[in-house]
Amino acid sequence: MNFDSSTICAISTAAGVGAIAVIRVSGEKAFPVVGQLFKREAQFMDAKPNQAKYGEIYAENRLIDQVIFVKFFAPHSYTGEDMVEISCHGSLYVQKKIVELLLQCGCRLAEPGEFTMRAFMNKKMDLLQAEAVSDLIESQSEAAHKLAVNQLKGGFSKKIETLRQEFIQLAALLELELDFSEEEVEFADRTQLKELLSRLKQEIAILMESFKMGNAIKTGIPVAIIGKPNVGKSTLLNALLNDDRAIVSHIPGTTRDTIEDTFMIHGTTFRFIDTAGIRSSHDEIEKHGIQRTFQTIEKADIILYLIDITNTAAHDVEKELEYIKQSVDIRHKKLILIANKIDQLTETPRHFREWSALQTIYISAKRKVNIEEITDLLAQYVREQRVGDHTLLTNVRHYNIMTQIAQDIENIEQGMAAQLPTDLLAIDVRTILNRLGEITGAISNDDILNTIFGQFCIGK
Repeated sequence: MNFDSSTICAISTAAGVGAIAVIRVSGEKAFPVVGQLFKREAQFMDAKPNQAKYGEIYAENRLIDQVIFVKFFAPHSYTGEDMVEISCHGSLYVQKKIVELLLQCGCRLAEPGEFTMRAFMNKKMDLLQAEAVSDLIESQSEAAHKLAVNQLKGGFSKKIETLRQEFIQLAALLELELDFSEEEVEFADRTQLKELLSRLKQEIAILMESFKMGNAIKTGIPVAIIGKPNVGKSTLLNALLNDDRAIVSHIPGTTRDTIEDTFMIHGTTFRFIDTAGIRSSHDEIEKHGIQRTFQTIEKADIILYLIDITNTAAHDVEKELEYIKQSVDIRHKKLILIANKIDQLTETPRHFREWSALQTIYISAKRKVNIEEITDLLAQYVREQRVGDHTLLTNVRHYNIMTQIAQDIENIEQGMAAQLPTDLLAIDVRTILNRLGEITGAISNDDILNTIFGQFCIGK
């Protein structure tokens, strides 16, 4: 990606024909370049900042379009540079022609993410906030939008800065000891250092733990629907989606592969996955489907374990769960027992009314009875995971750095236990400070920046 100060332009609205399109121009020559497009150049050049104005763009005395433009004067713009946004009609020809004229007048085409890159380089936002811009554009649910907005507002940046200041304090005490190393003076009380490290380690662990939920909210929380063949898994999927997404049949083993679809519940996206029935089978295709079921369970955050209440006893559920546990670790997953086909009973069997080993919901997937109890419970699960907390980790890059920091803290603790010299402990503290700087962009390199901003759309 170019880091020059040339004036750039790009179409910022989505590709295709629409009522209007927005073209952005940014750079030190943005105003004189754009001014050349207007028949009455003074009309553009005399326009006040941050006010929408009408103008006519011409090419060789031929009207191209009647547009609305806004001038933003540096540093009070998105990029921190002089900037212009032109709203033209959505004709593909008009869009292309205006960009062509801008190129002829001295612009170059912006690269993906270059407008946001310039905002970062001009300190209009840190790297965390720049990444949040991409998350905001891609957000498909209220929960994902809320996380992106919180990060864009600097909530996570403040958390990182608080951690950084505490490590700076730790580094300062250790560095002071190095200055007086000949006197063998300890300015940093080792007991207080251990307490500080323990607390910081806990905060890092909480952030790392939040990544699973934060990332799931961005992509959709995975929910696996499992159970024996012909208990109504596909019918339940259709009921949840309110659509005939999966094939329903009375023949056991109809679903031989995973079927997946998304559904929004109270502003959060869930990815429901209908799986092949769990049973012993000699059919190679069905066996492969069952293996995929276990892989789905492994990746899921929530498991809807479906049973046919008309012919299942409590001890059968325990046996089936034990069989599943032999193949998959479900200890840290939300497991909900769904007792299906209550429409075929006059009352709930006594042994299930009294059995409370698992949270149980009684439904009729076929008649769509009590389906809302399932969706309410899923929404409650999200609330319990502190979705409103703006310090949720949502980015793999941030998570990987936090993992490295956790290991660095472990190294410091081990070094203190082994009574290593202060200069060796200080190395790990400096490393942590550098890693925190990598998250916010205080310390960065071209490869990291190119990777991050290269994923943006052109015009952003």
